[in-house]
Amino acid sequence: MTSRRSQSMALLSCAVLSGFLAACNTSAGESKGPEGGGGGGKGGRGGRGGSGAVVQIEVTTPQRISVQREVDLSGTLTSPDQARVSSEVAGRIQDVVVQIGPVPVEGTAVLATEARERLAAVDRVIVDAASRALDDPGISIVDAALFATELGATAMHDPTEGGLAAGLRELAVASGCSVHIDRSRVRWFEPGRVVCEALGADPWATLASGCLLATFPHDVADVAVARLTAHGLDLSVLGRVDAGRGVYDETGSEVVWPERDEVARILERWSN
Repeated sequence: MTSRRSQSMALLSCAVLSGFLAACNTSAGESKGPEGGGGGGKGGRGGRGGSGAVVQIEVTTPQRISVQREVDLSGTLTSPDQARVSSEVAGRIQDVVVQIGPVPVEGTAVLATEARERLAAVDRVIVDAASRALDDPGISIVDAALFATELGATAMHDPTEGGLAAGLRELAVASGCSVHIDRSRVRWFEPGRVVCEALGADPWATLASGCLLATFPHDVADVAVARLTAHGLDLSVLGRVDAGRGVYDETGSEVVWPERDEVARILERWSN
């Protein structure tokens, strides 16, 4: 299924990404970025990692634009080895990983709208809240991203297809590092969890637009989290960036890369 939606959002300036270029260092030196280049492949900026030309960054006032976005929910997700994720969103060893905004929001709205008659056993209040999820809590992460940038975020990524599980793996791939999280700290959109359970969907792998993953240096993370919270943002410290590859939970078990977004899987099952 392919759906289109226009979303009005702020145009983030180049400065949003200017601090994200430092990839993980290991005992062997800078690790390679997800596209195979040393130091994430853009080390010339800011005098880091090679002989590339210096890129001048012009900071502009954010403007309002209309973005037409096409979401293809029919195919399988790209494997982490094939993922072409910008090396400009690379986290660094010992950075703190913060989830801003609950999951799954967009996937919940799609499922609750498409499957309302299949949710007869679920409390109507919960189904109604799930159906309104695009508006409340909403799926824009612009305000959170701009404020996180001001507070010193070293990386930001918005999970979409494949949910939080895919978003964490994409962040790890981009960083050339591993990400370690505590599953109990995940901020869930509770109507979404209920809807997913009722329909047999895994909320970890359900379309997660409306969430922002951000990393902060460990020495400023406490202040950043406090200020983001005071700003009215719903967030949680999930864990940390470390050396290695992959995403792991508090038990050391790997958080697997979803083969497919759960919304696509569920809708296809109903169509057959």
